[in-house]
Amino acid sequence: MAERILIVAPSWVGDAILSESLVAVLRDEPLDDPLVDVLAPPWCAPVYARMRGIGEIIESPFRHGELGLRQRRELARAIRSRGYTCCFVLPNSFKSALIPWLARIPRRIGYGGEARRPLLTETRRHARKTLPRLVDRFVALAVPRGHIVPAPPAPVLLPNAANAAAAMRALTLSTHRPIAILCPGAEYGPAKRWPAEHFIALARRLLDAGYAVWLLGSPNDQAAAMPIATALAGVRDLTGRTDLGTAIDLLSLATIVVSNDSGLMHAAAAVGRPLVALFGSSSPAYTPPLSPLAQIAKISIDCSPCFQRECPLGHFNCMRELSVDRIYDLARVAAGQASS
Repeated sequence: MAERILIVAPSWVGDAILSESLVAVLRDEPLDDPLVDVLAPPWCAPVYARMRGIGEIIESPFRHGELGLRQRRELARAIRSRGYTCCFVLPNSFKSALIPWLARIPRRIGYGGEARRPLLTETRRHARKTLPRLVDRFVALAVPRGHIVPAPPAPVLLPNAANAAAAMRALTLSTHRPIAILCPGAEYGPAKRWPAEHFIALARRLLDAGYAVWLLGSPNDQAAAMPIATALAGVRDLTGRTDLGTAIDLLSLATIVVSNDSGLMHAAAAVGRPLVALFGSSSPAYTPPLSPLAQIAKISIDCSPCFQRECPLGHFNCMRELSVDRIYDLARVAAGQASS
């Protein structure tokens, strides 16, 4: 009899994309076509809609930090009726493990944290030294205790070509020139964002080289994009003008993507586009873009990575000292690898 699997998804878009590696492992196990459903926040639903092996996407309506115990009980009751036999709880919070426990799913697997051990049937220990990357930790949950964790397959998202074409028409975009997509935002905080003046200088060089330059991001990224679009008339500012699914679909058209460490960085890697990934306060050792077409841009500095939302020392050198010349050269290398 086939397993009936539920995944409790992460709340961060980038982490949700990395969870595709776990879905791939479950999809390829010698089970009778396991059905993998996902309990995900609504903003991550477009990610799972573009994964192979996903059955149903169940919306988790809870805001960050919200307990909503009565609503969780109601959702758990509905989930219990679906007959899941196994649940992988990817976030480390107590609340994320509550619904599978209330739903009485027989196997509930996740990492320890926030005193939630009683809610799980299989509590795994964090092995940060042997499994430094988040994607490895996700895949390890599907591996029996004591077994070697295989190298995870790179996450893959399948863009919706029809939706991309419709967005191109609606936004009056074209593919007559090579496309450089810049992602200047980062939801986590300003410490992850390459300075606007650097993006402006890079966009100018890309325009001079014959590229169409698009800025992509959520409504929260419009403040980061505005100085770039204001400084250069040839740049198309699409931030806030697409939903996440459409942003993923448009990324699949890019000749080169330059992005801060963000969900769109992982999306660009997952749709197989050449990418320059900018790291400052965060670490590529933890959440790297998993693609042979990705170039990592990071400088060695004693205070990085600090994993803070804002630079605690005020100088922001981890990003300021990432030079435009270096990023432009990496972009040329990445684009050249894809065309060779």
